Amino acid sequence: MPRLLPLTLLLIAGMANAACPPLLDHRFKLLDGSSLDLCQYADQPILVVNTASKCGFAPQFDALEKLYRDYKPRGLLVIGFPSNDFRQELPSNKEIGDFCRLTYFVQFPMVESSVVTGSKAIPFFRQLKAATGDVPRWNFHKYVIAPGGKTVTAFGTLTKPDAPEILDAIRPGLRPAP
Repeated sequence: MPRLLPLTLLLIAGMANAACPPLLDHRFKLLDGSSLDLCQYADQPILVVNTASKCGFAPQFDALEKLYRDYKPRGLLVIGFPSNDFRQELPSNKEIGDFCRLTYFVQFPMVESSVVTGSKAIPFFRQLKAATGDVPRWNFHKYVIAPGGKTVTAFGTLTKPDAPEILDAIRPGLRPAP
């Protein structure tokens, strides 16, 4: 059996990344210390939400978690991006993680606190803005990324996570029910 040389391994890894849509070519550190590579979810629908623990819209965590539990087996990834852009987030990643887990029983991936608006926004949110022309104007702004990462739909804070229009954006990309 031929032995793979390190250069060959690098080329194979490069080809795998080449298949990743540019919008999803991001890796994030999560609140629990693990990491998340969005390329692994390129063939699945993704619901992205900027969150804030002290926001009046924080009860949306319940609906986000329910969506995640109900549709994760069919391929949905829900991912939260805590942000203090609107001055309503707790001061540390540990406090954010504890709050989300203990208050709303959040199990979906939560990225470390990030800037999601303005010139200092993380590259992923700048790409979401470029794809939709829409930026978070408040906490709990939502984006649905269709499988393949080419179609992105934005939804404002007032649109609940389980609203028909969000479900309509998510469902076409889901795997069939078992």
